[in-house]
Amino acid sequence: MGVLRTPTFYVETEQQRRILSTFHKNTEDIQEEVHKNKALCFNGQGYQKQHPAKSRKGIRDADVTLGSPMILGVADGVSQVEDFGIDASLLPRELLMHCQDLGDAQLTPGRRLRQQDTYRGPIPLLTEAFQATGDTLGSTTACLALLDNRTKIHGKPHPMIAVITVGDCQLLVLRRTQGCGSRLENVFQTEMQRIGGDVQTPLQIARINAEIDPAFYDGITLEVIELGSAVHCVSAYEGDVIVMGTDGVFDNLFCHEVTEICNDVLRPNRRGNLPTSLLKSLGQQIVAASHAKTARGPHNLLPDAPIGRGGKVDDTAVVVAEVVEWTQERANEHTKSRPQPSLGMLQRLLSTLRVECGCRDGNVAADVEEVSEDDSEEA
Repeated sequence: MGVLRTPTFYVETEQQRRILSTFHKNTEDIQEEVHKNKALCFNGQGYQKQHPAKSRKGIRDADVTLGSPMILGVADGVSQVEDFGIDASLLPRELLMHCQDLGDAQLTPGRRLRQQDTYRGPIPLLTEAFQATGDTLGSTTACLALLDNRTKIHGKPHPMIAVITVGDCQLLVLRRTQGCGSRLENVFQTEMQRIGGDVQTPLQIARINAEIDPAFYDGITLEVIELGSAVHCVSAYEGDVIVMGTDGVFDNLFCHEVTEICNDVLRPNRRGNLPTSLLKSLGQQIVAASHAKTARGPHNLLPDAPIGRGGKVDDTAVVVAEVVEWTQERANEHTKSRPQPSLGMLQRLLSTLRVECGCRDGNVAADVEEVSEDDSEEA
């Protein structure tokens, strides 16, 4: 068994506030290649599995994934809040639910927009999603990718992926830069945001009561999102592969190892879009490789990992997606998969009670998803 490292800690208000400017980024990575005049979307699948060592201890899996045509996300609830009687999975789950609602309303091509549904960027979207969580307590890291088809360069459509990270979840964009017969290459990756470089204290989106942190108020979390988040805008091209995961993935696997797994599973010169089953298999293999880093190999040696030999035992969640053309067929499938408003409210209530309401799309992981134990064993 690998190194049993201390779990993630809640970071108090003043400690976060002092270092926000250190983490804040706003970059653009624009490739001015010719775009065909068509809208794009994500075809994504989320997969998660708690490390068996944590499951045996009865520790709650607080990872949540989101795979929807216009927005992808992962969130990792801070486990220490369980010590204060708070369900660590509730805030990340609610946060990503609201992110999906906002992403669908603001970014779906062809949708008639109300004034309040105008897309203003990833920071306002994440801010509004946090505010919509009301009085739900907890703390979480998060990473979102939003596909904006309204961007134009030199007057021509140029879809962009807007990425926002708070904490130590990470994202890779892989692309076949030499044509469809070439291997996938890592053309963009985010960085982890950790206070003092400490793996136990990532930047966090939090809501905590005064008994736990007397200095806390919602305004500090809004400052974290606005002033501490890292925002990147990356050109999107059909066939791009997005991999995003919690620290349970990227503390155990180097980025080049993730890229190698993707190349092993996603062979070049494939006709058509990647099937959902293949994307799910890829997610399972990434999670399995992450867990394998905690086991001793030949000569009883622990494998090398970004966090150190033996990696770490952790909740592990990943979203893998291909950038594909947005078609009427996909629009119809997504509409069917999304719950009606009344059912959506019921789904949120059941979620609070930790009951699944099975409204899932067969082709896109269209709802915030936690994989069942039976499903998990497939890895």
